[in-house]
Amino acid sequence: MCADVAQYSKLMERDEDGTLDRLKAYRLVMSALTERHNGRIVNTWGDAVIIEFASVMEAVQCAVDIQNELSVRNADLPDLNRMEFRIGINLGDIMVEGEDIYGDGVNVAARLQEIAPRGGIMLSQSVYDQVKTKMALGFEPLGPQHVKNVTDPVETYSVRIGGRNAPEEKRSGQETNGTAERRQTEIPRPEWERDTQAVASGFEQARRWLRAQPKRVRSCVFMIGLFFVINLLTSGLSTLWFVWPSLPFAAMLVWYLLVGRQEKRFGETTGPGD
Repeated sequence: MCADVAQYSKLMERDEDGTLDRLKAYRLVMSALTERHNGRIVNTWGDAVIIEFASVMEAVQCAVDIQNELSVRNADLPDLNRMEFRIGINLGDIMVEGEDIYGDGVNVAARLQEIAPRGGIMLSQSVYDQVKTKMALGFEPLGPQHVKNVTDPVETYSVRIGGRNAPEEKRSGQETNGTAERRQTEIPRPEWERDTQAVASGFEQARRWLRAQPKRVRSCVFMIGLFFVINLLTSGLSTLWFVWPSLPFAAMLVWYLLVGRQEKRFGETTGPGD
């Protein structure tokens, strides 16, 4: 899997310090999700990342989780400051030399990343053949693509992620007649349905945030939630006794979110020899 930041040079030109801070934070997210999906970050240079997986399904799921989590973090940022990654995934033979990997398998993934849409995922034919019937994802065939330094055209497929993975030219072009007709015939949804969808979206964002957290954070949240459920089942909301047994876990959670992460980031910045 190869990933890099879309329009990274423009982001650096506009806000160098903020872009570097955001890149470090987003890489921490990618590192945590990579570890969860049994991957290995092989190399990072500039804004690019190369990740190796033993399982192609884990690679695709990790890419989806990365794009979903980063889209949540980008949602509160102005459009000009959003940092969106392009991801390309290929399944093929590689050559291993020390900690690095080389070969056509890596080259094709890098070229797929270059033609992927912002915030999107581009797959090769070999990846698509392995995951098309095994993962609950939508795929869009984009046909053969001529990519740099690869002789034969590469069959490509995009992963549908909430409408964010449509090809760039289709998103920026004019509406088709069918799309325009559907817009004209759309019926406004009732307010209760919009409220329900908003609540569901909030739960989904909370779930993605929690999945990206370390095990200790998830454990604390789980214990607090467990006490709340027991309280609800035994006493309802008339007596909120769950607060007291939850206090130690809440204290650990607050400590890690406010102090533990800063210490971890400081250690990663200074290094063991500083």
